[in-house]
Amino acid sequence: MQNKKNQSNVGQMIQRCHKWRQKRKQYIDQARQTTDEIERERLLQTAEHYGRMVNTEQGKIDSTRDPKEKAEAAAAAEAEKESSENADDEEPGFPDFITNLK
Repeated sequence: MQNKKNQSNVGQMIQRCHKWRQKRKQYIDQARQTTDEIERERLLQTAEHYGRMVNTEQGKIDSTRDPKEKAEAAAAAEAEKESSENADDEEPGFPDFITNLK
């Protein structure tokens, strides 16, 4: 019974982490689009706050897993990190007429 309750709690923590990651990404995207420097800084600080919340919650999740599950989770997290880095690399840069000024 206790194991089932722990799985339920871990499931809820994972859901919260997912929701907070989405909120963090939303705030970062908003910060990229805004022209107001003060608003951009506020949005980035809010995104950073969500990042800290995710890290704390992820630490709790990791502490409840057994070593085998931790290895699987680490592999999944690495794959997610690589896919998010690839998505950032695809972001368009400055147009050629700006970068090729002479």
